[in-house]
Amino acid sequence: ETPIDMTLASAILYPGQTRGGDYKPHGGFYFADQQNNAMKVTFPLDAQLVKASRYIESGEVQYLFIFINSCGIMYRFDHLLTLAPAFQEIADRLPEAKVDDSRTTEIDPPVDVNAGDVLATAIGFEKTKNVSVDFGVYDLRQKNEISSDASWAAQHSNDKELAPYGVCWFDLLPAADSQTVKSLPAGDSVHGKTSDYCD
Repeated sequence: ETPIDMTLASAILYPGQTRGGDYKPHGGFYFADQQNNAMKVTFPLDAQLVKASRYIESGEVQYLFIFINSCGIMYRFDHLLTLAPAFQEIADRLPEAKVDDSRTTEIDPPVDVNAGDVLATAIGFEKTKNVSVDFGVYDLRQKNEISSDASWAAQHSNDKELAPYGVCWFDLLPAADSQTVKSLPAGDSVHGKTSDYCD
């Protein structure tokens, strides 16, 4: 299921590109026309919460959550601002938020989540009116096609956990939302729609 309301999205961050000097296996959604950060984020797939982080960026507490489906599909959200109560309880037990330290903590035991249920009710950064959320999907069952390229593998050898398993999640969405994603402008002004994962 699509994790956000696609009718409100204004731009898409493409997974598998360098942004801000770092390689980003994840993509994301921008909502430039929203008057506030209120935006519901739901689970796209039944899964288990396995890792989470709370940290401080640009003076605001941000939340990052990682989920794995029983089939071996992992997905990840970052820049969650306000969590649903059940997940706020989990976040409150995480290590104290530190500036720019988004290292994750294992959730033991993992927590079951159901597709369509609410994870968060606000995203991004209130102070800078940045309404956006990162979303990444990873197929842990097999490495992606680009990772078989020796020069690419060497260039990204410092990220063996995410980059070789990242996928272009556009075609995994319902057909109408998939078309919308592809029709929206790219959120990154430097690399645009250039992506190692997406055609």
